[in-house]
Amino acid sequence: MPQFLYQIRPTRVEMLTEGPTEFERTTMSTHFGYLEQQMAQGVVILVGRTQGPDPNGFGIGIFNAADEAAAWEFVKNDPAVKNGVVTPSLFPYRVALISEENARQPADA
Repeated sequence: MPQFLYQIRPTRVEMLTEGPTEFERTTMSTHFGYLEQQMAQGVVILVGRTQGPDPNGFGIGIFNAADEAAAWEFVKNDPAVKNGVVTPSLFPYRVALISEENARQPADA
C-alpha cells in the first residue's frame, strides 16, 4: 500500500514559543487520540515532533493510504487540521529502513 508523510506546523507560532492556549492544548490532545486510533487500525506507521520552543518546529506522521485522495482525507479528518490549529503538507513517501528496536519509545521520552 502507498505511504505518505504529512507535516504539520502550528498556525500560531506562539503555540511553540510561548505555549499553547487551552483550545490548542485540547485540540492537540484530540489529535493525538486520532493518531493513536489510526495506529491501532494499522494506518499510521509513526508520528513525532520536534522538541523545544523553536519557532520552526513541526510534527510529522507517516501512514498508509490507498492513494493521494485517501491520504488527504486522512489529513483533513485530523482534529488539529479541522480546527485550524495546524497547517498540513502532504508528500508521497516510502519508508526504506526502520529499526524495530529503536522505533518504540514512550511518548514522554
